[in-house]
Amino acid sequence: MALVEMVMPKMGESIMEGTVLKWLKQVGDTIEQDESVLEVATDKVDTEVPAIQGGVLKEILVQEGQVVAVGATIAIISTGGDDQPTSAAPAAAEAPAATPTTQPAAHPADAPQATAQTSQLLEQPASGRFYSPLVMNIAREEGISMQELEYIPGTGKDGRVSKKDILEFVANRQSGSQTAPTNQQQPAAAPAQAAPTQASAPQPAAAPAAAPSVPAPAQSYSGNVEIIEMDRMRKMISQRMVDSKRISPHVTSFVEADVTNIVNWRNKTKDSYKKREGENLTFTPIFIEAIVKAIKDFPMINVSVDGDKIIKKRDINIGVAVALPSGNLIVPVIHNADQMNLNGISKRLNDLANRARINKLTPADLADPTYTVSNVGSFGNVMGTPIIMQPQVAIMAVGAIKKKPAVIETPEGDLIGIRQFMFLSHSYDHRVVDGSLGGQFVRRVADYLEAFDPNTAI
Repeated sequence: MALVEMVMPKMGESIMEGTVLKWLKQVGDTIEQDESVLEVATDKVDTEVPAIQGGVLKEILVQEGQVVAVGATIAIISTGGDDQPTSAAPAAAEAPAATPTTQPAAHPADAPQATAQTSQLLEQPASGRFYSPLVMNIAREEGISMQELEYIPGTGKDGRVSKKDILEFVANRQSGSQTAPTNQQQPAAAPAQAAPTQASAPQPAAAPAAAPSVPAPAQSYSGNVEIIEMDRMRKMISQRMVDSKRISPHVTSFVEADVTNIVNWRNKTKDSYKKREGENLTFTPIFIEAIVKAIKDFPMINVSVDGDKIIKKRDINIGVAVALPSGNLIVPVIHNADQMNLNGISKRLNDLANRARINKLTPADLADPTYTVSNVGSFGNVMGTPIIMQPQVAIMAVGAIKKKPAVIETPEGDLIGIRQFMFLSHSYDHRVVDGSLGGQFVRRVADYLEAFDPNTAI
């Protein structure tokens, strides 16, 4: 028989590792090609990993709950032929993790090399460097101050600190092979270049590192409460929302738009559209189309912030918040929305929303959003103050459409009539988006909605 290594697949450009949630097959089970073998979670999405070759699952090398690097061997599949291990992916054969019984991070012989590579701190603090929410979360849990973070060498793009970098820093600090810089405890006049020398000298127990070890007082509850443990996704959402409010000073502007023409057009079109396409025609694609047009008018909304740099995006990728049956929220992305017509946006949106609700999204479906819209009106809310999805700088919430009496201007004079109105709530990052830009943008979206052509064909 031949032994084939099943490796952790690459599940997105920025995803370097995944957490094994659940093995769907056990040792000894027969596996068909393309049959799902396990469930994997990344920081973007949960997904099933299929077998790229059929056979019998001979060995499971990674247990549930373990974090595994992309390209690492996770299982051995037995097929017919010679009893010689082969790789299930060409890329994995070139990786150091090509042996089925060990993983490179755990090999004792590799440990001194890893320590030698990470024991050196930066000579100068990397002030103003961007840190991902995941890195900041680990820093908080491990009691790592911002001053210490600035001395950690980063292997990511533009010298950013990756999860691997900060975990190696923590491991080396705990083992005593690396001491965090203590320049934050020195007087302000101390020269910055002395920090690495001070860091390498023997120091007493550092005060910042001791603080997290103090146990929090136990909370007492009566018998009239139910304690519910957050699931993994809720913990992730919670941390990202806290990080976003910490990173971005939020400002929200509101505009009320007359969408009577849109309501009348959809009422006239939705039945024929469903009969033709087999899908529902909702208001959200129309809102997205108006937002895309406004982004073209105000491209500085379509940016992100990296330290003291503004990254202007040419692609217009619209994230759409989708509520899941579990009560959690996920944001799939309509990529290159500016290159789609209204029908294309509608079909893409329906596809993403349907797959989101049955947990069939891929990491690529959630990658690289540049602007986000949330339809709070679907829950009957007239407006909201949405939280920005980092590293974007703005997000819009569209409220419920309500009938209201309004003054209608006609050539014969002003009249009172019943019109359909909705609120647009635009939250933006005041570091780079001032009130003028933020307010003009949401007003322009409203203008496009109010100017909607009732003779539009879809």
